[in-house]
Amino acid sequence: MFEPFIAPSGTLLGLLQRGRGDGTLHALTAPRAEALAALNTCVLSDPRHDWQVENRSLYYARLYLDLHGELDEIEQHLFDAEDVLDTEESRTGLALAVLGHLASYGRRDALDLLRRYAATGTNWAWALDELALRDDDEGLRALAEPVLARFTTDPEGEAELAATVRDAFEPRPWRLWADDPREAVATRVRAAQETGCFDRWQRQMRPSGPRPGWSVSAVFEWARQGIERGAVLHVPAARCLTAVAGPEDRPEIIEAARSGDDAARCTALRYLADGNDPDTLDLVEGAVADGTTMVVEAAVDAFERMRSVAAVDRARGWVHRPDALGAAAGRVLACRGGAQDSDLVLGALREAVRGEGPDAPTLWTLVDGTGRLGIACAAPVLRHIYRETASSHLRGRAARALAATDPSFPAGFAVECLWDCEETTREIAARHAETGDTRVVDQLRRLAADPAEEAEVQTAVRSRIGPDMPAM
Repeated sequence: MFEPFIAPSGTLLGLLQRGRGDGTLHALTAPRAEALAALNTCVLSDPRHDWQVENRSLYYARLYLDLHGELDEIEQHLFDAEDVLDTEESRTGLALAVLGHLASYGRRDALDLLRRYAATGTNWAWALDELALRDDDEGLRALAEPVLARFTTDPEGEAELAATVRDAFEPRPWRLWADDPREAVATRVRAAQETGCFDRWQRQMRPSGPRPGWSVSAVFEWARQGIERGAVLHVPAARCLTAVAGPEDRPEIIEAARSGDDAARCTALRYLADGNDPDTLDLVEGAVADGTTMVVEAAVDAFERMRSVAAVDRARGWVHRPDALGAAAGRVLACRGGAQDSDLVLGALREAVRGEGPDAPTLWTLVDGTGRLGIACAAPVLRHIYRETASSHLRGRAARALAATDPSFPAGFAVECLWDCEETTREIAARHAETGDTRVVDQLRRLAADPAEEAEVQTAVRSRIGPDMPAM
């Protein structure tokens, strides 16, 4: 999947792509055609950097409802000829999820589109999962034959069907079809269920990987074989060392961390860091100085996992380094430093924004640390990150940090956060937004009454709604 194009944050499209609450508020005051065009662009060309983690579907579905938006462009996108050529879930997943929410809100046209796509579309399994949560038994039974027709009746097709049934995210349709009055449907689905259960049992009975009694060198060899297959196994290998290594093996592990091959070095560094071995910090510094990219990344990750006083003290000395270890030191201080480290954390935050921009991965930890330490003078940087980042998760972390550092947050960003795409951000807003604004009161009540809203958000809303809340 190509990196999505994100419009400037000051435009309607840019706001909607980011999932910001201001996107909804601006769309509701913009010309309807312009708002719908921007909304369709977002839904048909997923703007998320990580589509498997970030939320947008409920946010966009609510805006379709508020704008009384038609679904013609979604229909054209789903049933376009490209659906056969581009089989990646990311092409249609967001549109299907939006339709699922719209179906929950009673949009019959959305339900019909999901049914049609489940019967004929390439990403049919996603559509079926949406329907499993929202459709009635009759609607799901009607899909049994077109879905089963996707699998041939030869051994290869039946094996593929069994794997699909076994790995189904939502099992309700398959359970319903297993009891279908049509014998051909029920028999085939029950056979697939039984095969899937047997396959799972076989995997459990024949586990791969280290066994009790393995030596330290055998664990290193297993990790090396993983690298040759393209699988990075030093993390599970380090856990295996915990089970097989004794005090007499420490010299071998120390030597592997100092000069072993990549697999052994990564495994040993992780193992030593998890055990807070006194030589770990020197070994990490050496690995960053002369290791490969893989070793450097493993060494930095191992250092960040350390929670000892010595690790924090070393971080204070490393934080000014212009390399990966310096960046990691800033994150360690953000997570485990004290008030005396506020200036160092703030400096790391500013340097990361200047050097890597508002979407730098290191900002996640630094933003959290800024809020944890209550660094009030960081508010301007946090507001910049909030406005500019394309990551809705990072924006939510910035909102949480602003709630702890910025006195203007309740009357400012907290208001728009009530319409944010991330439920955790809406929860923060529900706890902090000033209720003197009529929009805040109305939105709090809407969230409290919306069955699609997350329980944590509604709990936060109800903690604010009381007899003293202004009348609508």
